[in-house]
Amino acid sequence: MTNKPAYHIPVMLAECLDGLQITPNGVYIDVTFGGGGHSRAIFEQLSSEGRLIAFDQDPDAAKNKWDAPNFDFVATNFAYISNHLRLLGIDKVDGILADLGVSSHQFDEVERGFSIRGEAQLDMRMNQNIEITAETVLHTYSESELLRVFRSYGEIPNAKKLVRAIIDTRANGKIKTTTQLMEAIQYCAPKHKEHKYFAQVFQALRIEVNDEMDALESFLNQCEKVLKPGGRLVVMSYHSLEDRMVKNYMKRGSISGVIEKDFFGNVLKPFTEIVRHPITASEEELEQNNRARSAKLRIAERNGQ
Repeated sequence: MTNKPAYHIPVMLAECLDGLQITPNGVYIDVTFGGGGHSRAIFEQLSSEGRLIAFDQDPDAAKNKWDAPNFDFVATNFAYISNHLRLLGIDKVDGILADLGVSSHQFDEVERGFSIRGEAQLDMRMNQNIEITAETVLHTYSESELLRVFRSYGEIPNAKKLVRAIIDTRANGKIKTTTQLMEAIQYCAPKHKEHKYFAQVFQALRIEVNDEMDALESFLNQCEKVLKPGGRLVVMSYHSLEDRMVKNYMKRGSISGVIEKDFFGNVLKPFTEIVRHPITASEEELEQNNRARSAKLRIAERNGQ
């Protein structure tokens, strides 16, 4: 294995490993491989009888994989987890880790268009094989569609003003790069809070381009089927939309947060929360890795015998 720490510093590594409660002969999944930092740490705790499966749709992440008989890399979105486990001949696993959001590498590769630092084409695709880009969204979506994106995924209060600025500017064909977008919406941003505002706009576009909320919902709804009783689900999120979905699923067994019951009135609750409140990064870690500041880690255990 080749260590590439510069690609992405794994957030709350020790907390994630503790949450998984790794047994050397167990089968584990890292559904957001990225730079492989979390995966490498999990793999090092496994015996030759254990097994690790890593998922990532970003072709850049595949460059960080290694060769081992008990390691599999699956180049696809984690929304398809159960199908690919079936192809690998795996029925149930002992633990699943998901580190949601954008990796440091994706932010630092300015040409990918994820970052508000530097000029780049408005791409934002995690999987370069999909056709839709952020530029596509900005130039082809209707006013109502754009309002949905920025209200739902960016939680932007003045979304109507933002969308009007985009529509007025795109008529001149001048929203093709990240800097052009920021210039077009500059007057919409609250004074002295421009950085945060632009970050919210970029977040909303990225979520829409990569269909992140639907992918997360699909993934979470498959975890009950994939995990063994007693297996651990460890999920780290970086914004309230993701965290709300994860919390509802772990706490109540549904993405919506609605408690479901069987015919006899028994609560259908596939998981038990191990921590009632999300774990956050320590002050020491924040000093070394500022990108951990918004991370929230939740852990749950699969119910059943």
